Amino acid sequence: MWFEISCQFTKRLRMLALVAVAVSFLATGQSVQAAEQLVIATTGGTFEKELRKYFFDPFTAATGIEVKTVSASGADTITRVKAMVASGNVEWDLYLAGEIQSASELHKTLNEDLTEFCRLYQSDADLVPNTCNHAGVLAGYGTTLLVYNTEAFPGRALRTWADFWDTKTFPGPRALPNFSDPWRVLAAALLADGVPQDKLFPLDVERALRKLDELKPNIALWWKSGDQSTQGFRNGEFVVGQMWQTRATTLKQEGQPIDWSLEQAFLVGDRWALIKGAPHRENALKFLKAFIDNKEGQARYSEVQIATPVRYSAMAMMSPAARKTIPTTPEVMAKLVVPDAKWINANSADLLVRWNTWIQQP
Repeated sequence: MWFEISCQFTKRLRMLALVAVAVSFLATGQSVQAAEQLVIATTGGTFEKELRKYFFDPFTAATGIEVKTVSASGADTITRVKAMVASGNVEWDLYLAGEIQSASELHKTLNEDLTEFCRLYQSDADLVPNTCNHAGVLAGYGTTLLVYNTEAFPGRALRTWADFWDTKTFPGPRALPNFSDPWRVLAAALLADGVPQDKLFPLDVERALRKLDELKPNIALWWKSGDQSTQGFRNGEFVVGQMWQTRATTLKQEGQPIDWSLEQAFLVGDRWALIKGAPHRENALKFLKAFIDNKEGQARYSEVQIATPVRYSAMAMMSPAARKTIPTTPEVMAKLVVPDAKWINANSADLLVRWNTWIQQP
């Protein structure tokens, strides 16, 4: 009898021990699983699909770290990052900041200083200048440009912003961006009004808004995200628009009747920013390193998006045709408008107030 009781007691102790081990394992497994992820904000759509194909999925395959994405427009991203940092409840790790905005004081208050991380690449001669700096890691250069529907204008091509404003020669609904970064629209208006390309900055805002008054009745779509601009073209909401070249390229690859002009296009770039208090900071740094080192991914992504990769060796892996069209080649650069980032950042608040006042007027 005593032996049976002892055996039962021993079995119960073993059972309890096994349960304790299982609970401990599950708790540990969950914490590890929670740590092995990374949250990145993008503008969604086809742009995010390309990032996942060439960077996110290869990174997960190599490290086991899952890349989760959230989609938000540029203005919404900054608003949410500001709220997260202010509250101390940061849910994202990385996002793509505009190259101009990354040079602002606001950017410094929201994101980590990556100077120490960038020391890894100080002597890397394969990287384009300023790939890695305190503000983040350069994702690449692209353009914002004039696009048009070739079926709407058979045998005719629009080349300049003056053509964009010429609704008699090139009739049809237009599209322009409307978010927290209006300098490109204002600059296009000034170029259409005859301001020389090298005399744009400082922007004459009042003159630009007067020129925009002429075109406002023809604007059928004020887009707030790159995905909205591409969908608007597919839906026929506009036949002439201002669009990011990466999105226009996606439409052309789909077989859409689209073409564009690089004359007077605006040089833009994006930079990976690491948010202060990021919940998966170490995983974010691993991703940034993987991004910089992934020259094959850069080459393939840049060829698809018509962008400039951050490695010269990646440029060499692109097709000759693609290399001729990337923004930083001498032939293309000569046509582009290089923005005055210092002036834009110093005047961004005033520009946005004046823009919002104008856009709300009937």
